[in-house]
Order: sequence, then C-alpha cells, then structure tokens
Amino acid sequence: MMYLFGLFCLLFAGVSCKIDHFQPEQVHLSFGNNLTEMFVTWTTYSQTSSSIVEYGIDGLILKKTGESVKFVDGGVEKRTIYIHKVKLTHLTPNSTYLYHCGSNEGWSSLFSFHTPPDDINWSPRIALFGDMGSFNAQSLSRLQQEAQRGLYDVIIHIGDFAYDMDTDEGRVGDEFMRQIESIAAYVPYMTVPGNHEEKYNFSHYRARFTMPGDNEGLYYSFNFGPIHFIGISSEVYYYLNYGLKQMVKQYDWLQNDLKEATYPENRADRPWIITLGHRPMYCSNDDSDDCTFEKDILRVGLPILNWFGLEDLFYEKGVDMEIWAHEHSYERTWPLYNNEVYNGSFDAPYTNPGAPVHIITGSAGCNEFVDKFINNPKPWSAFRSSDYGYTRLTAFNKTHLYLEQVSDDKEGAVIDWFWLIKTRTT
Repeated sequence: MMYLFGLFCLLFAGVSCKIDHFQPEQVHLSFGNNLTEMFVTWTTYSQTSSSIVEYGIDGLILKKTGESVKFVDGGVEKRTIYIHKVKLTHLTPNSTYLYHCGSNEGWSSLFSFHTPPDDINWSPRIALFGDMGSFNAQSLSRLQQEAQRGLYDVIIHIGDFAYDMDTDEGRVGDEFMRQIESIAAYVPYMTVPGNHEEKYNFSHYRARFTMPGDNEGLYYSFNFGPIHFIGISSEVYYYLNYGLKQMVKQYDWLQNDLKEATYPENRADRPWIITLGHRPMYCSNDDSDDCTFEKDILRVGLPILNWFGLEDLFYEKGVDMEIWAHEHSYERTWPLYNNEVYNGSFDAPYTNPGAPVHIITGSAGCNEFVDKFINNPKPWSAFRSSDYGYTRLTAFNKTHLYLEQVSDDKEGAVIDWFWLIKTRTT
C-alpha cells in the first residue's frame, strides 16, 4: 500500500504527498541523576501525539510519558527529526525490566535492561572506547555480542561518534544511532563529546544524547559502585569561537564536583575517582596532535595566564585514572604528573601511585583508521598498540581496580592489562 502511495505521488507531482514515519528507532538508555532513574531516548521522523515508555519487571504494567523535541539539522536541507525522551524513576535496584517505547502510532521492539544494585559494595563492569564511526566500526560486532551476553553494566563512549553525526544532513548520525541500538537499548550508553561533534555548536550531540545533570550532556558526574565518574568536554578548550563562558562554567562545576567527591565520608564510600574526556593530555602518537605539545591547553590552561588547566586540579584532588580517546590507538601510561613518573614503587608501580594513570582508548574503528606512534616515546609511556579494540574496566572493590585492552585485530585477545591498587585513601 505504501508503495502504491509513493508511486501515486511520483506520477502526480503536483499533488502534495506527505508520508508519516511514526515508528521509533535509535533507542538508547542512559542513567538519570541517580541509579534508580533511567532515560529512554529514541527518534521518529514524524511528530507523534505522545512519547510513552511501557515497562515493568513482570511485564509492561507501568507507563511513563515524556516529551519530544523537533530537531532541525543545520545543513542546507534543514532536515527534521523528532527526538523523544522519557525518564523512568523509582526503579527497583538489581532488577531486570522489560520495556518498549513509542506511541499509539507505533511501538518499538521489546527490549530489557538490568538496574544496578543500590549499594557501593558491588563490582561494576564497564566497556570504554572512543572514536567509533558508522563505517569501519571494527569493534562494534564484538561489543554487541558481549553486551547482549550481559558482560557489561554500562558502556562509555568517550567522544567522536558516527564520523560525523551531521554528515549528509544528519543521515550518518541516524545510521550510527541505529547501529548502536543493539547495545544501547539494553545497557546504559554514557557519552562525552569529541571534536567530531563540533558542527553547529555540538547540536547533534546535545540533542541525541541524554546525560545526568542540566548541562546538555557536555559535563556531568555519576556514582557507580565504588567509582565516582566525571565526564567533561575537552572541546571547550579548543573551540574558543563559541566563547570562554562554557570553559569557565565547566571548570567551576568541576572544582565543586571534585570538592564534594573528596569529602572524607564520600571518598571512603567511593575511593575511585575516574575522569572521562575526549582529547588526552599526553600521547606518543606521530601526528602533531595537541597531546604531543609540551604546553597542551587542556593540561596547563590558557596561554600565558595558565588559567583553567586540568592537570593540577586532577592531581591535587587525587584523581586515580584519566580515560581519554581522540588518538586512534591504545596507550597506557605510568602514574604521571607534569611529565614525571610517580610510580608507587619500583616493584609495584600501580600500588598506591603518586599520580593519575592515563589511558587512551580511541581505536574502536572509524573511517580515519588507526594512528601511528613515534619510535622513541617518553619514559611515562608504559604500553601502546595500534590494534583496533576497546577497553574493559572492573572495579572489584574499594582497593582493586582492573583494566584490560581487547584487540579486535587479534580476535578479542587481551593485549594489555594491569591492576590499580590502593591500600590507603588519597
């Protein structure tokens, strides 16, 4: 019937024909302001009468409504989609929910998710990566398989999506969001922005993803077992054409968040503080990127004044690990501050280290392929690989954190791993 309708419109070009597309797609989850809240976000190509999620532990017995926003791409076509967001609240911890989303005009497939325990004494399992496109997404199929097998409690994508979400009037962004639905509709998909989201002042990123807080997903934090995660926008340091206000606002927020996270009672509950940002402070890649500079603006702050630099702040507040992407490779550093290694000891460098460990995980796969390394890295570089892949992180408890790098080139083999151990509170 739809085919005949379309043919009619082609034959009679003077007749105004509008085909409605009410069917939900690009379904993805993310945490709200606490772990008993879950956002469900999806897209339709026509405006619907309502935005509904039906859900429940024992069937679709609960119902929550939300809102839809008309999103207009900034390209020539001014192409329009409708992005729907519903917040589920008062979820039962450590429980599996079934859900679908949509409206009376059309419903999604049936999905499920598992809520985290309402406790600090559990061991969250996390997948982390950045720089994954809709083309050459080498790691995607393995991540899809592992996510649907229940290996992860959260997925964290550290910037650079689709390559790019605005490409072809936003159609590449739509395709990417459809591709990740097989992960993100089942496991919360947390994000931070990268440089490839910059077009139209990050409008696609701000519209398509729903993160905690009220900063349009550009920066936020959330507690997850014994970890306090902090997501930031590294891009406010590099796209100063949008003004300094966003950088200052983020820095002030970050100071306050770290102050609260390091109160003795909070640090006792969640001793691990991990930051998430797209562009790294350090790298040993052979590409003249920002992280290869001695005075990287993200690390030391604005030129001459050295205002708003992040390295001193993270060091002073005892951040344990900084996870980055941007470089299309994997690199692990020794504990590192101001270009100096601060190992815990010669025999146990990652036990009670004196500075944060930096991880770069930007090799999930995109149309720009992988990046090469310089031949002679500085002493702070501990391990590096240009294999396609992604990172797994498990916080076993308040004293032991385990990280490993998976190589997609080597059929899922673990090519690097280490334990970060603290026997005393920072």
